[in-house]
Formats: sequence, C-alpha cells, structure tokens
Amino acid sequence: MAKGEGAEQYSNASLINKSVSSDAVKLAKKHEGKNKLSVCNKICYAIGGAPYQITASALGFFLQIYLLDVAQLNPSYASIILFSGRAWDALTDPTVGFLVSRSPWTRFGRMMPWIILSTPLAVISYFLIWYVPPFEDGKIFWYIFFYCIFQTLQTCFHVPYSALTMFITSDQKERDSATAYRMTVEVFGILLGTAIQGQIVGMANAPCLNITEGFVANQTNFTAFAGQNESEHSITLQHTRDAYMIASGVVCFVYILCAVVLFAGVKEQREAVGIRSKPVSFFEGIKMVMGYGPYAKLVMGFLFTSLAFMLLEGNFALFCSYTLGFRDDFQNILLVIMISATLAIPFWQWFLTRFGKKTATYVGILSAVPFMILVVSIKGNLIVTYVVCFFSGVAVAAALLLPWSMLPDVVDDFKVQYPNSTGHEAIFYSFYVFFTKFASGISLGVSTLSLDFAGYVTRGCHQPDEVHLTLKMLVSGAPVILIFIGLGIFYTYPINEKRRKGNCKILEEIRNDEDSESDSTEVTNMI
Repeated sequence: MAKGEGAEQYSNASLINKSVSSDAVKLAKKHEGKNKLSVCNKICYAIGGAPYQITASALGFFLQIYLLDVAQLNPSYASIILFSGRAWDALTDPTVGFLVSRSPWTRFGRMMPWIILSTPLAVISYFLIWYVPPFEDGKIFWYIFFYCIFQTLQTCFHVPYSALTMFITSDQKERDSATAYRMTVEVFGILLGTAIQGQIVGMANAPCLNITEGFVANQTNFTAFAGQNESEHSITLQHTRDAYMIASGVVCFVYILCAVVLFAGVKEQREAVGIRSKPVSFFEGIKMVMGYGPYAKLVMGFLFTSLAFMLLEGNFALFCSYTLGFRDDFQNILLVIMISATLAIPFWQWFLTRFGKKTATYVGILSAVPFMILVVSIKGNLIVTYVVCFFSGVAVAAALLLPWSMLPDVVDDFKVQYPNSTGHEAIFYSFYVFFTKFASGISLGVSTLSLDFAGYVTRGCHQPDEVHLTLKMLVSGAPVILIFIGLGIFYTYPINEKRRKGNCKILEEIRNDEDSESDSTEVTNMI
C-alpha cells in the first residue's frame, strides 16, 4: 500500500515536472519569437519611413526655388517662410515627443494611433503648400500657415515612428537590422520624392527671363515682360504651377499608401521596453535627457554634420540651375545623387557592423568633403558633374544611416545607467529631430537672405557674380567647415563598440530576469 502510494506520488511529481518543463520551453520559445522580426515585418516597418523622406526631399530640394521662381515671392519673404516653418517644426518635436511618451497604450499600441490619425490632415496641408493662391496681398501668410500646419502633423507622424524602433523588438541586432531596412527605404523615399517632384516639374519648367536687375525693380515692367516672354514659348508659368500641384498629388497618394502598409504590417510589443516607473513631468524629462552626456555629444556632433548636408540640399537646385548652368538638368543630377545613396546603404550597414559605428561615422562623413570641393570647381561640364554627384551620394547615405543607427545605443546606455527611469524613448528621438530641424530652419532662412543681399534676380537667366559666390559658399565652403566641427565634437562621444556590446549584455540579462519572473508566475498559474 505504502509502496503503491510512493510510486503514485513519484509518478505525479514526474508528470508535473515534465509539464512544467514543457510549459517553460514553450514560454521561452514564445519570448524568443517576440524578439524576432520577419522580413515582412521589417519591410512594412521600413516603408513607414518613406512618407517623411519623400515630403522632406521635395520640400528641401524644391521649396526654395518654388517660392522664388514659381510663387514669385521676394527672397526676404521666402526666407521668413522657410525659417518659420522649420523653427515651428522644431518646437513641436519635443512637445509631441513628451505627449507621445505620456500616451496610454491602446489596442493598436502607443505610437500607431498618432501615425494613423495625423495622416489625412497632413496630406491635405502638404497639397496646399504647392498651390499658388489667386491673390498677392497676404500670400506669405498662406504659405506660413500651411507650411507650419503640415510640419506639425508631420511631427505627429515622424516622432512616434522614430520611437517605434524601441517598441518592435527588444533584440538589438533585430533593431539594427530593422534600421538598415528603414534607412534603405528612406533613402529610396528621398529618391522617389526627388524623382516625382523633379521629373514632373522638369517637364513643365517655365523659361527664364533675360532681364536686368534695374528692370526688375519695376514690378509693372517685370509682369509685362514675363507675359511677353512666356507668349513666345509653349510652356508658361501656369504650366509650371500645375506641374507642382500634380507632383504634390502623387506624393500625397504615396504618403497614405505607406501609412496603411505600416499599420497593417507592424505590431508594437509592450514587452520590448519596460514601462513600470511613474511618468515624469515635461521639464524633468527634458532635464534628464539633455543632461545625459553621451546623448548631448551625439546630438551636437550630428547637428553640425546634418546642418552641412541640409545647406547643400536646400541650395543645390539653385546652384545647379544658375552657377553650373544646368537649369534643365538639375532634377536629373539630384536623381543621380539619390540613386547612389540608395545603393550605398547596404555597404554602410556592413561597414559599421565590421568596423564599428564610430569609425563608420568618420569615414562616411569625411568622404563627402572632396566632392563638395570638386562640385564647385567644375566649369560647366555635365558629365563630370554627374560622376562627382554619384560618388557624393555614397557619403549622403552614411549621413542618413548613422544617426538613426546610433540613437538606440544611447537609449540603451541610458537604461543601463538609470534602470528605474523608463519610457523616455520618444523624448530622446524628438529632441534630436528638434535640434536638426531648428538648425536647418536657421540655415535656410539665412541662406535665402544671403541670396537677397547678393542681388538674386527672380527667374533671371543670369545672376550677378555675388549670387554665384554666395551659392558656392552655401554648397561647399560652409558645409565643409560644419563637418569638421561636428566630427571634432563627435571625437568625445564615449560609446564605443566595447561599451555598446556590454550594454547589450546587461540589458539582455535584465530582460531574461524579468522574463524568468514572468514565466514562473505563468507556470505557477498553469499548475
């Protein structure tokens, strides 16, 4: 009897142990599966980054020349619009970042509702930026209003999307892989935005006007001369305006399509980041994030290097059209740069994996300097310009990939140093975007004012020598100086490969401990 009871107890215990072991294995596999992203997940996530880059490239490359030559605004007014839009956009980033970090979890996640709800209004406001209102007085307020509205709504899309990197998986390798997918698609988005805007507008490019600066001073004479000049050509200014609106309509359609793909193919994982501490106030969050040394050094370093490329981007269309004399080819030159950048993204992903992210930053950013110098040294040679721009696109790819690849490392380092303070991912990302956008607003405003002081002639076939010199400084001299300043700051950035890998191991151990506690609870409940 006793022997039978002992055997029965042993048998029951054995069954329980087997059951617990089996359940534990299943739970371990479940947690491992959550950290892994399928190729489809990564592609859908990456496609979500395209709307921002498509619209940003169209605005960055074409808005300045559109305001000056198509909307026919005074350069001083154009500088106010460009600065106001970018400065307002910069101010909204930390605000939206804070609001996102305080947002409650929903059935769709924390980030996704912001992305989906902002999309319809964003495309409407974007379309109206490229519409020339039928009145002259107050035209500047039209563009300021819709430019600021679009930038606000775009922020409500982009800040949550940027922070989404931390919510799709807790595995750092999977994050880096997803970031590489994202950067490839985003560079392709820049390529697509440049192609859509450039090729459609390029087919309806209104002719320039052979007029003198003194003649332009009289607005009545200018309007009469412009009308007479256009009557001699099949393409008029109205055709160019219509082309800009068609291009913006196509961009709006792509924007909506990408948002739908992102929503359908990506699911946020609440377990990817521990959100267990009490939410901090807005100013406490800012103080904590901005006071963190590695983050401040990373942001300041990339602030200067990003500003260099933004100056180049904002003035390159004018530089190609007037200084190089390629008015009918500048959209194709931009296309070559973006094709090269798209093809170079996989190379830089391999390079940073093989040699480290800090080394990749120095090599990638510095590689742009020779081509910035060469492009202003070319004297009207279209073939050489294409070759130089193709190789400069390789450096553009590095400038796009590296900041977004390194920001998750800073967030992870912050979590290791302050394990009890969580939920700041959106603030980290939003403040990086804040500084780059605010600086780009200043750069575009100052550069457009510089052209005004240099004597820029609206739609003129020829510009004064002062304008040519100013454009050369804006696309070469100033960016080169900014790159060296940025890399000098980046030299003090403390997170190297050894520290990054150490942080990864520490966070993995913390997550495993949390998973073990969760698994024990689940197994106990099963028993």
